[in-house]
Amino acid sequence: MREFYYVRVSTKDQNEDRQLLAIKGLNIPERNIFIDKQSGKDFNRPKYQQLLSQMKKDDLLYVKSIDRLGRNYDEILEQWRILTKEKAIDIVVLDMPLLDTRIGKDLMGTFLSDIVLQILSFAAENERASIRQRQAEGIVVARARGVRFGRPPIPLPDNFYQIYNAWRNKEIILGQAANLCNMSGGTFYSKARKFESTGKIKK
Repeated sequence: MREFYYVRVSTKDQNEDRQLLAIKGLNIPERNIFIDKQSGKDFNRPKYQQLLSQMKKDDLLYVKSIDRLGRNYDEILEQWRILTKEKAIDIVVLDMPLLDTRIGKDLMGTFLSDIVLQILSFAAENERASIRQRQAEGIVVARARGVRFGRPPIPLPDNFYQIYNAWRNKEIILGQAANLCNMSGGTFYSKARKFESTGKIKK
């Protein structure tokens, strides 16, 4: 039997040390520890897929908590089925002792673990939905305060107004004006229209 550990944090900025500390003393080989820094919305994660391809019958997989495995209710249940039924491996969820497939393999034990799994999977997805809602609400509040999101606009070249006047006076064509400003034709035209409608160009 080989032992594996799967770790997931949602972004590259988050730290996985807390999850790694949870297996201190288990002596899991470093090569058998797989870490993804990616959202748990699905299982299209490089390290998880690599882990899945390496595990074989009777191997043992540890995860810190069910939400580290994923945050999509249906996909968690499906992956659990793949791991325990198709791959025939055991899973231990460290934060939830009832989710240890090595024990309670009788009908009652399986029934109880299935109920716990469904509850925890639902909670993981519900938390993901709450996070998305809080993010959306935060964006609305920030925009109301005047905070702008997205890439800042490219500053206009110093010669824009001169070239704009030359284009409007038909001294040069649109393509020439755009090239002189190092813009695409569409960008130059959009800036020109903005100037005509507001009387100024947004720097």
